[in-house]
Amino acid sequence: MNLYEELKWRGLIKDISNEETAKKLLNDEKSTFYCGFDPTGDSLTIGHLVQVIRILLLQKYGHRAIVLVGGATGLIGDPRQTSERKLLTLEESLKNAEALKKQLSNYIDFIDENKAIMVNNYDWISKINVIEFLRDYGKNFNVSYMLAKETIASRLQTGISYTEFSYMIIQAIDFLHLYKEYNCKIQFGGSDQWGNITAGLELIRKMSDDNEDVLGLSSPLLMKADGTKFGKSESGALWLDKDKTPPYAIYQYFLNTSDSDVETYLKTLTLLSKQEIESLVEKTKTNPEERAAQKALGKEIVTFLHGEEEYNNALRITETLFKGNIKELTSKEIEDSLSDVLTGTIDNDINIIDLLVNTGITSSKREARELVSSNAITINGDRISSTEYIISKDQAIDNKFTVIRRGKKKYYLIKHI
Repeated sequence: MNLYEELKWRGLIKDISNEETAKKLLNDEKSTFYCGFDPTGDSLTIGHLVQVIRILLLQKYGHRAIVLVGGATGLIGDPRQTSERKLLTLEESLKNAEALKKQLSNYIDFIDENKAIMVNNYDWISKINVIEFLRDYGKNFNVSYMLAKETIASRLQTGISYTEFSYMIIQAIDFLHLYKEYNCKIQFGGSDQWGNITAGLELIRKMSDDNEDVLGLSSPLLMKADGTKFGKSESGALWLDKDKTPPYAIYQYFLNTSDSDVETYLKTLTLLSKQEIESLVEKTKTNPEERAAQKALGKEIVTFLHGEEEYNNALRITETLFKGNIKELTSKEIEDSLSDVLTGTIDNDINIIDLLVNTGITSSKREARELVSSNAITINGDRISSTEYIISKDQAIDNKFTVIRRGKKKYYLIKHI
C-alpha cells in the first residue's frame, strides 16, 4: 500500500485538486508539504490530532513537513459559519503562537534527518504594506470567485467584515510564499479550509511560471456516527494541554466511543497499522463487551499525547472508580476524573436525604430514602444505610470533595467550600 492508498484507506482525503498530481507527488517524489494551525487559543484541541497524524504519515514516507503557526492569520480570524470571531490582540496571537509551537514540538519530529520546519506567517505577512496587498495580491482575486466559496457564502445573509473576507487572500499568500521559499507543493487541512486551499493554488498559478505540480488536499471533519460533534465532552472541548483536559478525560472519551465510530477514529487518530486496526475491529465485532478497539484507541491517543505514565494513571483511575475505591484517589485525581459530574457545592453539614434531593440526584425524599435503605448509595466508597447520615467537610476527601455513587456506575461530585 503506497502513501496515497493509505491516506484513502484511513479516510484522510475528502477533497483533492488533482488525483494524478497527488499520486505523483505523494508516491513518486519526496515532496515538501505544509499544514497550518491558527493560534486562536494557547492549545490545540483533539480535533487537530487528525492533521498531526497526517503530518506524521507523510514524514514516515519521506516527505518534508512545514508546520505553519498562523501568527498573522490568527489576528484576522477565519470566517465561522455563524458570526464574527473576537479579534485577538497582537500580544495574544504571538503568545498563543509560541504555545502552539511548543505543543506541536511534542508530537512532530523537528530533530531527525527528515525533520519538519516550523514557521510563523507573521514573519512575512507583517512586512506587506496595504498597497502591495491590494496591487500585488488583491488584483488576482475576483470577488465573484471569493463569494462562491462556502465559508464566505454562508455568511452573506448575516454579514461578514472585510477583515474576515480577506482571510482567504492571506492564507493564499502563505502557500505562495512557502512555494517560492521552500518549493512547497502541497497544502492540506480540514475540509472547512478547502476554499482557502484552492485560493492558494489559484494564486500560485497566476503569480508563478513553473506551477504545474501544486496540490491541495482536505480531510473530512470528524463527526460521530449519530451526527453529533466529535471532540466535545460534557464540560466542553477536549484540549491537548493536560492542564486544560486531564489525560483521564481523554481516555474516558475514547473508551466510550461507539462501535460504529471506533474504526474511523483508529484510522484517523492513530498510527496503528492496517493489520492492527482490522484485528481490533474484528475482536470488537466478535466480543463487543470487551471493548478491545476502544481500549486500544484510548491507550494509543493518551500515550501519544502525554506518555505511558499518564496512560497508566488514567487506567488506574478508571479501574479504581469502577471498583468504587474512591479513597485510593487524591483530591486532584477526583477533580480531574469527575469534573463532568460536579453536581453541587455545600458550605455546611447536611443530611444525606436533603443533599440527594437538593442536588437533583433524586427527585424526591421518598426516592432518596428508598435508595439509602436499599444500600444503593455510597459516600466516598462507603455504603450508607442510615437516612440520618450527615455529610460534613471533616469527612470529605482532603476536606474538599464528597463523591456519591448511585447504584453501580452513576457518580456525582460534591465540592465543599
